[in-house]
Amino acid sequence: MTCTACDRLRQYCCGVGTTKRASFKDQTYWARPVPGFGDPGARVVIIGLAPAAHGANRTGRMFTGDGTGGSGDFLMTALHANGLANQTFSQDTGDGLRLTNAWITAAVRCAPPDNTPTPAEIGTCRTHLRAELAALRDACVYVALGRIALDAVWPVLAPLPAPARKPAFAHGAVVALSDGKSLVSSYHPSRQNTHTGRLTASMLADVFRLAVDLSSQARTV
Repeated sequence: MTCTACDRLRQYCCGVGTTKRASFKDQTYWARPVPGFGDPGARVVIIGLAPAAHGANRTGRMFTGDGTGGSGDFLMTALHANGLANQTFSQDTGDGLRLTNAWITAAVRCAPPDNTPTPAEIGTCRTHLRAELAALRDACVYVALGRIALDAVWPVLAPLPAPARKPAFAHGAVVALSDGKSLVSSYHPSRQNTHTGRLTASMLADVFRLAVDLSSQARTV
């Protein structure tokens, strides 16, 4: 991706890629917008927040390279438990990770300072999210990881059509869209959530078990 629409994000990503973290000083950072990845025929689509500055902004793959036990490994463990990933870790683009029936993207494609994109940046990046979801023709279950992801994806899904009022965020909550598809909310597997016990491994695995069940029940459109 070569989008340069958000000056603040592009400056931050490039700056991080130049200064680097000491432990990655010999590596070349991706430092560009990070595309989604996974199975193009996926029925389950996962929407995260944004690339991590020294994770996906370095490796070029969402939820990849944020360290052992980081959000990427936590997420892949839950996906693996439900047959959506072939391994429980996501360390670099050559690690052999493959997703089956799942696609991973994010509300914002560029790493934001303090992991916090502005509403304007989310709105600008929604153009890419809308196009990406439209291309995933078999998708029928969307899993939003965190409140920001839910708020970002709702305007994309609402015209399907769906209930007009934006749903309140709650872990494990399901919104049935009127075209037979579903939107599921989950806490984001950030270290802040996983290290405090707000989100446990079993809680996240249960969310994806629910997503798989919903995808098997959804009618083909």
